[in-house]
Amino acid sequence: MPRLPSRVAPRAVADPDVRLSYAVDAAATRTPPALDFEVVRARDVDDVVSVLEHAQATGTPVVPQGARTSRAGGAAASDGCIVLNVEALDAIHDIDELEGYAVVGPGVVNADLKRAAASSGLFYGPDPASWETCTIGGNVATNAGGLCCVKYGVTSDWVKALQVILPGGEVMRTGHRTAKGVAGYDLTGLFVGSEGTLGVVTQAVLRLEPAPDPALTALAVFDSLDAAVAGIVALRRDPHRPSLLEIIDRTSVRAIQSFGDFGFPDDCAAVLLVQSDRPGHVAEDLGRYAALLRSAGAVDVAVADDAQESEALLAGRRVMSTAFEAMGVRLAEDVCVPVGRLGDFVRGIEAIGERRSVLIPVSGHAGDGNLHPSIVYTPTDPESVARAWDAFGDVIELGLSLGGTITGEHGVGTVKVPWLGLELGAAEMARQRRLKAVFDPLGIMNPGKVFPTGP
Repeated sequence: MPRLPSRVAPRAVADPDVRLSYAVDAAATRTPPALDFEVVRARDVDDVVSVLEHAQATGTPVVPQGARTSRAGGAAASDGCIVLNVEALDAIHDIDELEGYAVVGPGVVNADLKRAAASSGLFYGPDPASWETCTIGGNVATNAGGLCCVKYGVTSDWVKALQVILPGGEVMRTGHRTAKGVAGYDLTGLFVGSEGTLGVVTQAVLRLEPAPDPALTALAVFDSLDAAVAGIVALRRDPHRPSLLEIIDRTSVRAIQSFGDFGFPDDCAAVLLVQSDRPGHVAEDLGRYAALLRSAGAVDVAVADDAQESEALLAGRRVMSTAFEAMGVRLAEDVCVPVGRLGDFVRGIEAIGERRSVLIPVSGHAGDGNLHPSIVYTPTDPESVARAWDAFGDVIELGLSLGGTITGEHGVGTVKVPWLGLELGAAEMARQRRLKAVFDPLGIMNPGKVFPTGP
């Protein structure tokens, strides 16, 4: 690998064990991690420019990286690359209360931005489950969503403008800080969700809104999956949509109860969690939601009166990932289907689990149809690994057959590269490759991610 330029050589990680810790993200993959790569921990925008100037001149691949919370392998190193970590670009440069935006570096942690906005009476909507650790750069790269997407949308709904460093070191700016702006193509939208395949985001201008009221929670128990879906549909049609609407299926409930007693009945078909944060109307909304859920067939509905009760109702949801991991390694799926097909999707996943002899707890963001089946397997058992990956592909194909998409918020990364063509088709794959080449003519940005290698 060509020697790093003198400006960024001091930013390189010399310790081989520390360097190898940057090889992977949070995704489970079938291939061993890369071993031969450099890691540069950028301290400012000029470091990023220097790395990308050097990379273009030498044809060296670059893997942009933040906190490595990706579940799709989008931030994993590849042999011969420079891992360009931008966690240290973590400044909140400005919060403009009048115009309603924040200017932040890519290393700012999602939760820190939320807290900074709240101190000014403002609110930033996207809330991935890893919000206490994931960074804004990664959220932009994957167009991250989260628990409150049903009301507040995904990252792209909150990004007004970006500063991006392109291969070769050119500084590019997209978007605008004004309330309106339609000058030229929407290149901001192009970069949000591009998973580091076009350039490196070094600054984001993010929309902020007036802060809502503190949310309260209701929990509904169903003995029928169809009744749970009916409850979801009723809440979606409510004129004041919930700020959170989550589903936990029977297998997930049992996993949570095996981990600890969180008050869920073991024999239910599904649990729904719903919240309101509408200023001045939280209790009113929750009462109406509870009535809708009972009319849909809920056998029990618990409504929180205060923040402490609200957190108690959410406690099982918060430990769910830990409960799944206690059962073994898991492949975290991320398929989004039309809300009206959620029942078909969950039943289909149950059938896949039986056919492939794997355990697949299903939970996720019921309000927008984005579920996260967790395919549990034993990594030391080759047959278990093979069955898990077969089930992974089955779930993706099931989602597509129901009119869905292969990824709602995690991104394609490396994990879903084999299936992208099933959704896009050959012509669209070719068109998107040509679009990538406009910004990255040598193909050095995050190669092997999103698109298959080769033509």
